[in-house]
Amino acid sequence: MDQVFAPWRIEWIKRDEQNPDIEECVFCEFPEMDADRENRIVARSEHAFVLLNNYPYSPGHVMVIPHAHTGEYGDLTEAELLDHARLKQRTFDALETGLGPDGFNAGLNLGDGAGGSIDDHLHTHIVPRWQGDTNFMPVISDTNVIVQALEETYDQLHEAFAAQDGARVVDAETAVTFD
Repeated sequence: MDQVFAPWRIEWIKRDEQNPDIEECVFCEFPEMDADRENRIVARSEHAFVLLNNYPYSPGHVMVIPHAHTGEYGDLTEAELLDHARLKQRTFDALETGLGPDGFNAGLNLGDGAGGSIDDHLHTHIVPRWQGDTNFMPVISDTNVIVQALEETYDQLHEAFAAQDGARVVDAETAVTFD
C-alpha cells in the first residue's frame, strides 16, 4: 500500500542515510541520545519508551518499546513485562486525551514471518482509529492519506502524557518520564 505524506516530509524520506548515527539497533540507540523530540520519543518509563512511528497508519500511531534488545517476548523479565504493559496503558490514556480516537488497533509483530521491519527488537504498535477512517483511497488507489504532521502529533501526545499522574516533564524537547 502506498503512503501519501505532506510535502515537508520528502526531506526525511529522501535523505541519503536513514539513521547515520545508528550503528546497531535504532530502538537501543535512540533512547541513549539526547534528542527525544528529534527522534520522536514522547514518553519513557524505567524499562520502556514510546516512539512515534515515522510512517504512521493513522495520526498518533506509536510503538511502545522495551529497552531490552530481544525479538522474543518470553525473554522479558517480569519487571520489564509489567512496565511495558503499564506504559501501554498510559499510552492509550494519552492518545484518548490528546487525539480522541474512537478505538485502537494494538499488537506485536513477532518473528520473520510477521511482517515487521525490525524483528530483532520487539515493540507493540498502537494505532488510533476513528469511525470512517477507511475511505475510498485504500479501496480505489491502494493508498493511505496521512492527515496530521508528526510534529503536531508529538506535541499533542507530549501534553497528554505530561498531564498524567506521576509524570515528570523537563521541557517540550524531552520525553515525559514515569517511575
